[in-house]
Amino acid sequence: MNVKRGSTNFLKVIIFLAGIAVLALCIFLVPNVANFASELYPNIASMKYLVFILMYGAAIPFYFALYQAFNLLRYIDKSKSFSQISVNALKNIKHCAITISSLYVLGMPLIHFIAKKVDPPIGLLGLIIIFSSLVVAFFAAVLQRLLQEAIIIKSENDLTV
Repeated sequence: MNVKRGSTNFLKVIIFLAGIAVLALCIFLVPNVANFASELYPNIASMKYLVFILMYGAAIPFYFALYQAFNLLRYIDKSKSFSQISVNALKNIKHCAITISSLYVLGMPLIHFIAKKVDPPIGLLGLIIIFSSLVVAFFAAVLQRLLQEAIIIKSENDLTV
């Protein structure tokens, strides 16, 4: 097993562990947060469901991005990293990160509403998720552009040889 394969296997394990961690949060933390929010504002019947929509709604693109990252690592293992499918995987990761960030931007009034009755650090959590998702989206966009340019240069070199 060469170094490239070992490092991609390590990253695959990290992706798997991240998926398990978020699944645990979705199973154990999200219902508690939703119940807590509905207890804070008992006169707002949909408060619990708004929390579910925000957090579970963001989990869907998160898992799709993990799947795309896992596929990207498989493409690297198969020496298909300089291909259009790799560019598409990066584009999908970028779109997922933007979707997560957008969901939390839309959910910030809800988070702020909850943070008013609890502690302001809860509001900062929403901002951290927005910022980190935007960083991932920006990084994926830069890698996507660089990979696309590398593919063009590679195809030009293949034609001249």
